[in-house]
Amino acid sequence: MIAPTPAIEGHCDARFAPLREMFAANFRELDEVGAGLCVEIAGVRVADLWGGHRDAERTRPWREDTLVNAFSIGKGVVAMLALALIERGDLALDVPVARYWPEFGAAGKQALTVRTLLAHGAGLPAVRERMPDQALYDWNRICAALAGQAPYWEPGTAHGYHVNTYGFLVGELIRRATQTGVGEALARILTGPAGADYHWGLAPSDHARVADVVRMPAAIWTEESRWPIAFPPTGDDEHDRMVWHAYFNPSGISGMGTVNTPEWRSAVIPSTNGHGTARSVATLYAAFVRGGPPGVAWVGDLLRREAVTIHADGEDRVTRRASRFGLGFQLAAPSRPIGASPRAFGHFGYGGSLGFADPDADLAFGYVTNRPGERWHNPRTERLLDALYRCLQPG
Repeated sequence: MIAPTPAIEGHCDARFAPLREMFAANFRELDEVGAGLCVEIAGVRVADLWGGHRDAERTRPWREDTLVNAFSIGKGVVAMLALALIERGDLALDVPVARYWPEFGAAGKQALTVRTLLAHGAGLPAVRERMPDQALYDWNRICAALAGQAPYWEPGTAHGYHVNTYGFLVGELIRRATQTGVGEALARILTGPAGADYHWGLAPSDHARVADVVRMPAAIWTEESRWPIAFPPTGDDEHDRMVWHAYFNPSGISGMGTVNTPEWRSAVIPSTNGHGTARSVATLYAAFVRGGPPGVAWVGDLLRREAVTIHADGEDRVTRRASRFGLGFQLAAPSRPIGASPRAFGHFGYGGSLGFADPDADLAFGYVTNRPGERWHNPRTERLLDALYRCLQPG
């Protein structure tokens, strides 16, 4: 059955009318519930669209300022923030993390560098100690557990997707360097100067404009009840426990059963709970490729090139898929392209959301949705990218 197409709001240049039509078709054909889409080319916003609803019952329209949990898009944002501090000299890539965070220099991590941490090579994709549910919102407790534990592999010898710990690890470095909360550092250094409506630790006054995330899997209460469905055992008990803890320790850290609560929206969990608009995501990437917003320096050319150089490539110790990372950014790879350029960089969010920049097309892109879909190749996202790049072809 074909669903009715909701009103699509916003603007779109005539050249990109096929992109607007595909955005609408995702509602009609692929059961999009609510979403936003923004594209900037050469500093000009050529598409800024939104439509659908903020709730599963489709009673609350998605509006221009609707925020939604964009999941792992936040990893690209926290990388931008760390890189801005590196450019300023507050952090350095090839200095041990323990220089800034002394407690981290334990259990074989004394020499682990900021570079290795940013590139998902630290061997800390999960907290080993089983954490109680209430630890989810205890920043200091989670950071202390990560600082004190031994890595799952020798740092720098392999890489693995730090699903939820990435934001705590890099975020604690940011907190130490700025002597302020990570959400406050984000607003002061990145989103405030860029005018980007993206947040960690959402103010209560903003909760009313947040879209519910719909059709998430049920909350995961015990390993026994969901393990075979979520992540089938491999026979390697150490690996299986690491993966389980990466996604579900504490149990709600991936958003399962927590994502639509006031506590989650108010918390600072940078890898996972950033709330923003598609426009904010595109705005941040557009500013980053230019070194910062007008009149503000984030990164110079040398550091920006270093950030999008391959630092980790090949089989991922956590996902057991091929993955490719720069300094925090996912990089285009044959198994998971980002648009049409091999030089594109950015970060996907769970179930389809995406923020990225394509230097070859001088393009920045943001797409956010409140209905997560396929985790690896989401057809709604891929159709939007195909339509966008068709619009860019000459003639």
